Amino acid sequence: VQLVESGGGLVQPGDFLNLSCAASGFPFSSYGMKWHRQAPGKARELVAYISSTGSSALFLDSVKGRFTISRDNAKSTVYLQMNSLRPDDTAVYYCNAVLGTTYNYWGQGTRVTVSS
Repeated sequence: VQLVESGGGLVQPGDFLNLSCAASGFPFSSYGMKWHRQAPGKARELVAYISSTGSSALFLDSVKGRFTISRDNAKSTVYLQMNSLRPDDTAVYYCNAVLGTTYNYWGQGTRVTVSS
């Protein structure tokens, strides 16, 4: 099983970034997918979730209206489009695949830094 995040980097406030998470080794289209983040000195928090079919999504209140989550089951990839980035979005962003309470896979994370 592999989840490989990409797309992080250093941007200025107000900029955008598009994160990707490429999955392999499990039936991606059966799994709900989540993006979490962990800022320095803070607990990891759930940023966004998308159902296995992509028909439903949930967002952390502080990113609603700025972030979009999507998935391409044919490519086994989930995306996080982040607009109007703020310094408090600075964190390591992790991709997470879940199926019930039994299966739970994590990527290694990609760092996002928002600073002027």
